[in-house]
Amino acid sequence: MTAPIQHSYLDIYSPAQIAGLVRDNGVAKARLGTLPTLTLAVLAGAFISLGAAFFLLVSTGNSLGFGPGRMLAGIAFSLGLVLVVVAGAELFTGNNLIVMAWVSRRITLAQLLRNWTLVYAGNLVGAVATAVLIHLSGVLDINGGQMAATAVRVAEFKVDIDVVEALARGVLCNALVCLAVWLCAAAGTVTGKVVAIVFPVSAFVALGFEHSIANMFLLPLGALAGAEGVTLGAALGNLIPVTVGNIIGGSGLVALIYWVVYLRGGED
Repeated sequence: MTAPIQHSYLDIYSPAQIAGLVRDNGVAKARLGTLPTLTLAVLAGAFISLGAAFFLLVSTGNSLGFGPGRMLAGIAFSLGLVLVVVAGAELFTGNNLIVMAWVSRRITLAQLLRNWTLVYAGNLVGAVATAVLIHLSGVLDINGGQMAATAVRVAEFKVDIDVVEALARGVLCNALVCLAVWLCAAAGTVTGKVVAIVFPVSAFVALGFEHSIANMFLLPLGALAGAEGVTLGAALGNLIPVTVGNIIGGSGLVALIYWVVYLRGGED
């Protein structure tokens, strides 16, 4: 099931083979010990935050025009998922794909929820800690404080998003993020994995979709930079619907659909 189709110049996995790889990877993630899971989750929160910080920088003073400017900022944000996938870390949004292992009856619901809880908590710690470090570093003050102004603007915009819009943007975001992770399973090289990540991730950023873990960094950073109205309650008002949307997008629109197509019969 998971053996690659051999070609003279690269290895390619079929969609059915990718489904098996993603399912088996979900089993391994669900069975990983608590300490390694938490540690890798903190790293993922930090990695996504570094990508988000790069996004803020590229978004500041960008004169390329609306579409091209947002695309470039999205490419910069892709750094976060590249680090997660290539360096290795546990990201809540990507781990929504573990649903494939659960519906295949390879893991229990308790194991699935344990992983999601540990990883979400670890991502939060990594993201908030990185926001504090970025604030203390003085990086936001470069170029006359324009990057700080961008951080403030982004955070204030996020807490003003309507709940329904936040939910829908979360769904669309994680459908693309999980498709990026899915495509990475077909790539046999680091270069291939990077290319597989950049297009879906830059698309969700450019389109303004919402990523819960990135928001765990962007909202505290904006608050530290002086954003108005970015309180704990306002942050939760964004994070809750976005997180629910991320779960629906990753687990429902990617994991479950591909499970129905390729794994529902229980093939190995």
